Amino acid sequence: MLRLRCMTFFALVLCVLFASFLAHPAASQTQLLAPSDTEQAPVTLPDPLTPETANALLSRLSDADVRALLLQQLNAQAAATLVNDETAVNDFVYHATTGATQSITVPIERLPLLFSEQGRAFSNFFASVGGATGLLSLLGYMIVVFGVAAVAELIFRRLTRDWRILPPADPENITLRETIQLLVQRLTTQVVAVVVFVLTARTFGKAILPETFFPVVQMVGIYLIGFPRFMLAIAFFFFAPMNPEYRLLSVNTRAARAFCFHQFWIASLIGFSGAITIFNANNGVPPGETRLGFWLNLALHIYLIVIFWRYRSDGAAMMRGSDPDVTPAEDFVARSYPYANIFIFVAVWWVINIVVSYGNFELLASAPHYKTMILLMFAPAMDTAIRGLVRHLTPAMTGEGPVAERAYYATKRAYIRIGRVVIFAVVVLSIAEFWGMSATAIATAGVGARFAASIIEFLIIMSIGYLLYEAVSLLINRKLAAEMTASGIDPDTADVGGDGGGAGGSRLSTVLPLILLVARSFIVVLFLLLGLSNIGVDTTPLLAGASIVGLAIGFGAQKLVTDVVSGVFFLIDDAFRTGEYVEVEGTMGTVEKISIRSMQLRHHKGPVHTIPYGEIPKITNFSRDWVIMKLRFTVPFGTDPNKVKKIFKRIGQEMLEMEEFKDDFLQPFKSQGVLEVDDVGMVIRGKFMCKPGTQFMIRKEIFNRVNAAFEENGLEFARREVRVALPSMETAHDLTPEDTAAISAAATQAAQTQLEDTAKDDR
Repeated sequence: MLRLRCMTFFALVLCVLFASFLAHPAASQTQLLAPSDTEQAPVTLPDPLTPETANALLSRLSDADVRALLLQQLNAQAAATLVNDETAVNDFVYHATTGATQSITVPIERLPLLFSEQGRAFSNFFASVGGATGLLSLLGYMIVVFGVAAVAELIFRRLTRDWRILPPADPENITLRETIQLLVQRLTTQVVAVVVFVLTARTFGKAILPETFFPVVQMVGIYLIGFPRFMLAIAFFFFAPMNPEYRLLSVNTRAARAFCFHQFWIASLIGFSGAITIFNANNGVPPGETRLGFWLNLALHIYLIVIFWRYRSDGAAMMRGSDPDVTPAEDFVARSYPYANIFIFVAVWWVINIVVSYGNFELLASAPHYKTMILLMFAPAMDTAIRGLVRHLTPAMTGEGPVAERAYYATKRAYIRIGRVVIFAVVVLSIAEFWGMSATAIATAGVGARFAASIIEFLIIMSIGYLLYEAVSLLINRKLAAEMTASGIDPDTADVGGDGGGAGGSRLSTVLPLILLVARSFIVVLFLLLGLSNIGVDTTPLLAGASIVGLAIGFGAQKLVTDVVSGVFFLIDDAFRTGEYVEVEGTMGTVEKISIRSMQLRHHKGPVHTIPYGEIPKITNFSRDWVIMKLRFTVPFGTDPNKVKKIFKRIGQEMLEMEEFKDDFLQPFKSQGVLEVDDVGMVIRGKFMCKPGTQFMIRKEIFNRVNAAFEENGLEFARREVRVALPSMETAHDLTPEDTAAISAAATQAAQTQLEDTAKDDR
């Protein structure tokens, strides 16, 4: 699922980039075809069309003529729209292929012109500053201005030294909050130091510099000094190359220093590109004439591709993060991250060539490609920040045991998914804004941009639906886990290999899974219909089909309706809960799962019984509130019942003091006297009352203690015997084969009866 979302994200980014060009076509290349003038309509509009001429025309026309005129105008408008859309598509295909290729070949052809025109720009600048003397004066002014700015920055750094230097810290004990607080503090001082340098240079330079020198000094201070140092401060914030204990991204020190180094030079290259473009424009060389921007942009993309290829393993580790709870899908995305970025760099470079083929240099003036790449390069930082915040801000685990642990883990993963969806939406909207995908541009664009806009809106609707889906799931699952933890039920191990009869969950824990299923289904259907309707799919047939299916169910599936309605009333009556041991018409088992139309019972020997609600005449619940367990003991004739009673009472008092049983008893084990007398001996019954689910362990302990107590007191249990009375021992030698067979049959019958009684007790 995560793999599919990442593929959708990269496809959406490309969709935004390509669609933005159709929103800014060149004026000379967006002329729409006019309808044919050769067709003659039976009724024509007057020229010029004024209210007076329109009223005069309508007064002369019949109803048929008015309908014909209206139909003619509608057909003409539809034909013009069709031609316009087809033209826009063909125009985009041309610029995405042939036009982009020409955007690459033209700079190659103009390569000799690049050197000559660049020389002309330097010559014009040399002349504008007054020759060699003026150039030396400019250099002197720059040394003075930047020297004063450096002194001002140095004073600021001395004043904020305690804020800028990170104190030593134990990486095992420092919290994320303390780390971010100190890093933000350091980043703030670093950025303010750069701002102090730039503002001091600008203010002091404006005061002492000649008017012709000031723009050059300001451009050098902002583009060549300020911007690279600002990006370096950002890199130090995330990578902390000198302080590994404060590092926010999961990379080693070698990679952290390398990334900071390369980020500085990437920012320097971007700053130089902006500075040289302004320099050439101010000195008589327009940006598109020499295509210098093509070579600088190509150098930047090649630099980025080389970096991500060289440090692909470090990039994967950075994307994976230090969180131990990394799913296989997240590991795959982390390993794919460097290659995906390389693909995006190539795609963005090709997109820029498409923009150039349109001649839309105004779109590139704000450097949307640089902003897009910087935003995508910081994806690991955003993802790591989400996981770090979730790890520290997720509420503490409620209760103990495997249920609480799974609930805590599921809650953390849900928060991470919600954060990623929010970041996904922010990134997509930011990239759309970078490339000028405003509502006005989309409305006036061709069919390609409108299609891309519809896809973007569809994904935004799906993102909102997914956020709501996760939020509802998170809320219900947390409540369900709290209920199950409070009742001490583990659905994976409850009554496995036991005898059943355990205490069930709460009423809320029984109903919540059904509520979750209904809520999820409603959200999925609702937002899917909204999304399909937004992209132009007519959802009326879907709703009509659903109505027909509903009617078919209503008329042809009365049994299903009976099951559903019966289940609703069983739940309202609180007849059973998950985890309780019930009997339905001779079928016994623990309620393991309930759905809208049926329930599943797990027998204590393993089989699972699925019973529709409509087939349940009555339910016998063995796990509600309390359980009375009655035990039978058969002793030989002549045993003193009072002696047995005292033994039972002593065993009951002893078990009340045992740690493992004292909280489970509601009434202690005691004797009920002689129940009956059979052909074996006297049946003495004992009983106890306890909480549901604990009776079997208590029964086992009582059997063990009664057996040991009887042995200590010289008592025995009566044994079932088959006695054959013979007149004398001599008679035994005179038995015929028929007599022997009769005696064997009687013994077999007695043994069979005993086995049947034992099996009945087991059931």
